Formats: sequence, structure tokens, C-alpha cells
Amino acid sequence: MITRGHPLSATEGAWVGYLHLIVVYVVWGSTYLAIRVAVRDGTGFPPFALGATRLLLAGGILLLWAAWSRHRLRPSRRELATLLASGILLWVGGNGLVMWGEQRADSGYAALLVGSAPIWVAVLESLLDRRAPSAFLAASLLVGFSGLGLLTAPSPGGALPTEPSSILALLLAPLSWGLGTLLLRRRPVDLSPLASSAYQQLFGGLAFALVAALLGEPAPRPSLAAWLAWGYLVVFGSLLAFTSFVQAVRLLPTSVVMTYAYVNPVIAVLLGHLLLDEPVTARTVAGAALVLAGVAGVFRTRPGT
Repeated sequence: MITRGHPLSATEGAWVGYLHLIVVYVVWGSTYLAIRVAVRDGTGFPPFALGATRLLLAGGILLLWAAWSRHRLRPSRRELATLLASGILLWVGGNGLVMWGEQRADSGYAALLVGSAPIWVAVLESLLDRRAPSAFLAASLLVGFSGLGLLTAPSPGGALPTEPSSILALLLAPLSWGLGTLLLRRRPVDLSPLASSAYQQLFGGLAFALVAALLGEPAPRPSLAAWLAWGYLVVFGSLLAFTSFVQAVRLLPTSVVMTYAYVNPVIAVLLGHLLLDEPVTARTVAGAALVLAGVAGVFRTRPGT
């Protein structure tokens, strides 16, 4: 699904973009389950070691593929800075915090909090553009953040849904992902999506390795299930879905691309419930409904983004 050769027409580009977006819908919704299996205490990988091994392998494969396909591989200084910054924001800040948080948090719960990414993007855009949100957008943001509050607040008995550090990580992850997405949109690079994805994953993998070394993560002792989850993340999460995400960001409006935030949490919650027996409570459903309503309001106010 990597396009090269003659330029696409507007209609062709839109259709290709939607095909890539479907890949993001389906695959990324399932990666939350794979991450949970891959980083579980006692049977999985340390989270940043998981990120390093996964991305360095996937990024290397993509770079070789791009070279074999004769794509331009030498970025300009400006492109290199964008690829480095977006790789760290999207992977270490976004995906890395999710992996760290999912050591103790359910996969479906993590997906619901990360699904707030479009809300954070709207806030960041207002700050960067120095533009106050409209009344409707402000109300949508309030609804979305109310959902996050419901999902993260203590129960009537005083118990939190998971450890406070995991909740904080899963709230910061979509903020970092939103920053990376905006950077890619506002400072696009002329490299092919294949080469761009390769560099971003290589930079993210190197940053993961540095963080793992600084934290002194232990040597991985993964179970067979963790190895299978690792393989799924490499092939489908990195090689296929992230490259499709980069292409979708180029071909479609940001507001359309970010609709994956509707689909991914639903798939993640269903898979977590069916395969890992993760609980789905009335509070979870109510919080998810508020978050998704806030996301819907954000998209409605940005038809031309």
C-alpha cells in the first residue's frame, strides 16, 4: 500500500488515504492487547526494551525496503529534525508511555485514555495558533475531559482504576502523540512514507534503548505468548500500521485521520474483554461515551482541518 511513481489525483489520493486509515483502525485497535501480553509482569519484556527491539528491527527492515525500492533516503537538515522529533514524540512519549502504563493497566482501559488524543490536539492547536476555542469546541472539550475524569477518578470506595503512575502515563501518552501528529502535519517531509516511517522508528528505537539503559531495565525473560505478541507488534503494529498512519496523515485531513480514536478503543475493549477477561463496567461505558462524544464535537468544529 506504499505509493510511488506518478502523482495521485485528488480522488485517487483520498481513496488510498482511506485504505491506509482502515489499516490503522483495525491493527492499532488490536495492538493494545498485544502490548498488554508483551509487558505483563513476570512473563513479558521490560517496556522500553520491548520498544527498542521492536522498532530497531522494524525500522531497519523499512529502510532496506526503501533503499531497494530506490526511494530518496537522504533527508535535509530540516527533514531530519522533524523525523527525529516526531519519532521521539510519537514512539517514546506516545507508545512508550502506553507500554509502561500497561504493565499494570488493562489494555481496554489504556485504549480509552489514549483515545482522547484528538481532544489534546484541539487544545494544542488553540495554544499554538493563539486562538480561543469556539463555544461549541469549549463545550466538547469539557465533555471529553469529564469522561477522562470519570475514567480516572477513585471509585466510591476510594480505589483507583489502576496505579496512579499508570494513569498519569496513559494521560501523558496521547498528549505526546498529539504533539508528534501536529509536527508531522505542520512540517511535512518530502521523503516517501516508507523512508519517513523507517527513520522515525529507528530514532524511536535508539531513544528507547537509551531510556532502557538509563533505567537499568533487566534482561528480558519473555514467555512464548510474549514473543508472539512482540512479533505481532513488529509486523503489524510497526511495519504495516505505522507506515499506513504516516501515509494517511499526508493524504487526508488531520480531523479525518484522528477518527481512529473512535475505532481503536472499541476494538481494544472488546478484545481485552473477550481474550483477557478484562472487566467492562457501567462506569467504563459512561466514561468512554463522554470521551467519544467530546472527540465527536472536536471533529465537528474542524471540518476543513
